[in-house]
Amino acid sequence: MAGRNIRELSREIAGCRICIERPDGKPLPHAPRPVAILSATARIAICGQAPGVRVHASGKPFTDPSGDRLRQWMGVSDDEFYDAGRIAIVPMGFCFPGLDGKGSDLPPRRECAPVWRARIFAEMPQVELMLLVGIYAQRWHLRNRVKPTLTGTVAAWESLTTSGAVPRMLPLPHPSWRNNGWIRKNQWFARELLPFLQQRVRELL
Repeated sequence: MAGRNIRELSREIAGCRICIERPDGKPLPHAPRPVAILSATARIAICGQAPGVRVHASGKPFTDPSGDRLRQWMGVSDDEFYDAGRIAIVPMGFCFPGLDGKGSDLPPRRECAPVWRARIFAEMPQVELMLLVGIYAQRWHLRNRVKPTLTGTVAAWESLTTSGAVPRMLPLPHPSWRNNGWIRKNQWFARELLPFLQQRVRELL
């Protein structure tokens, strides 16, 4: 039953047009192409922001340099990363939101999360670890536990992952190469958090 529910929910998401038909603000400036990987068995869920332009073109999540870095952080191969039996990928917004005037990705569409997230995770109770990639996922899933800054939230990773709550939530910065300066400045991230992440991922795969 769970597998069938996941398949039906995935089909619903693939056909979602809410950002065109009932937008919260301006409609999506292009045809929707929802991108997500749901799973009835995955024990790890990656909760990112929204597809970028390359993912919009490919229809496959994290097919870009950010995806390469995220897989490196996790210590997984491409085959492991895209094995829906082991890893679910559920961004805050399922469609590429478009670009701002400076050529950067806009925030995830506001319509997505209220409509879909509760339903999705109700169908994925087996998830034990949620990787909260970026501030939008952290604000949604951590609620009152989120800190005023992304650095503060990520720095609190140890208390979040030992809180006893399941699924455990591990906050991460976005793996964009634009965050190279943040990574250099916060060397504890590579020294302390990434080894924990890779060990936990290995245990759950």
